[in-house]
Formats: sequence, C-alpha cells, structure tokens
Amino acid sequence: MNSLPQLGRRFLDRSATWACSSCRRAQAQWQRGSAQRFVSQTSKRAQQELPNGQPGASAPRMDRMAEEYRRKNRTTMFYTISIILGTVAFSYGSVPMYKMICQTTGWGGQPVRAHGAGGTGDDEDLASRLKPVKDAKRIRVTFSSSVSDVLPWKFVPQQREVRVLPGETALAFYTATNKSDKDIIGVATYSVTPAQVAPYFSKIQCFCFEEQRLNAGETVDMPVFFYLDPDLLNDLNMKGVETVTLNYTFFKAKYDDNGKLKGIPGVS
Repeated sequence: MNSLPQLGRRFLDRSATWACSSCRRAQAQWQRGSAQRFVSQTSKRAQQELPNGQPGASAPRMDRMAEEYRRKNRTTMFYTISIILGTVAFSYGSVPMYKMICQTTGWGGQPVRAHGAGGTGDDEDLASRLKPVKDAKRIRVTFSSSVSDVLPWKFVPQQREVRVLPGETALAFYTATNKSDKDIIGVATYSVTPAQVAPYFSKIQCFCFEEQRLNAGETVDMPVFFYLDPDLLNDLNMKGVETVTLNYTFFKAKYDDNGKLKGIPGVS
C-alpha cells in the first residue's frame, strides 16, 4: 500500500522537473524577443525624430565634417596665395634694395656713394671728410676692367694706379670704344677689393649703373671721381691694407617688355 504513494510522488517530481525546464526555455525565448522588439522600436523612434525624413544620424555628421574640410581647404589656399604673392613682391624689390644697401654699407665690394654727392645729402659733412690726412701713409689704388662676352666693346683704364691720402680726392679715367658697326648701349657695374675697403671707398662722380650709348666706332672717356674716407684709419680691419683695386665690368643693356633694364647685376 505504501508503494503507490511513492510512485505518485516520483511521477509528480519528474513532471515538475519537465515543466520547469520548459518554462525556462520559454522565458529565455520571451526575453530574446523582448530585446529585439525594444531595439527595433528604438530605431524606429530615432528615425521618426530625424528632420526632413533623413535616413540616419550619420548624414548630418558627414555634412558637418565636409563643411569643416572645405573651410580648412579655403584657409590653406588663402595662406598659399599670400605666400606666393609675397615671394613675387620680394623678388622684384630685392634687386634695388640690395643695390641701395650695398651703396650705403659697402657690402659686396661696392663703393659707398659719397655723402652730399649729386646735390643730395649734407654738403658740409662731405666737405669735412675731404681733408687729406697729411701724416697718413698713401694708399695705392689700382684700376682694372672687363667686358661681357656679348658686348663688342674695348674698355680699359687710362692709368694703372694712383696713390692717395685718406680724405684726398682723386680723378681717374676709363676709355670705352664701340668696335661694332651698330649703336650699342652698355651698363657698367663696379667692385672694390679687398672687401673691407668698400665702406670707405666713396665715389663723388661715376658712370656706373647708368646707360652708356656708344655709336658705331665711337670712343669716349669716362671719369671716376672718388676719395678714401679718413675713418678707415680707425678701423682695425684696415691695418696692413696698402693696395686697393677698383674694377669695372661693362654689360650689354637688355630690356624687358616694360623697357626696364634686366640681367645686369646690381641694376634695378
């Protein structure tokens, strides 16, 4: 009589175990379905909230990024154009600027333009410098010349050298001859060696950097009026300098479309 209740209890326990396993599976399926429905409903609400029926949130973000890139590209383009224009302007202004600096400071071996020469500057200052230093040693000034290969001129100094005191004026001459059968315009540049003398070599009158027109077969004399500034006696770099060389080089004048000289060193 006791075996029947025991069989019933075992049967009920197995049914309960089976029922619990089924419930668990059903519960898991329901949870997965709920999660999927939640994600789907959230996506639908997000799409409904977008303006103008746009398909997703990535579209406005991409538009903002594209606009930012366009703004940066415009800024870079403006900077590049500014640099190019500045470089072009500097290249046009560098030649006359270099010439002015060299004539003022004597850089590049170019003699300094004398104060007050040509009717400009302080004439009294020039007069005060044009006082020979009697107790100083005379300095030997030699002259040399050269001509460009494309210029059919003969160009030579009339004297080999002169000896001058600091503050003493000196006059020298060069002779130029046009050996061709055509009228030619030439332009001369000059330099002084050694380089440390250039700031003290001042010219009062000179034919350099000016257009010199010679007719076919013509010969002309070209003067150079200069002096050595007495301040050179106070410069330690001038100690032991006893010889100075003044050199002139003639080039054939060439012009651009605007009628300006081009291709001449130191000429704007």
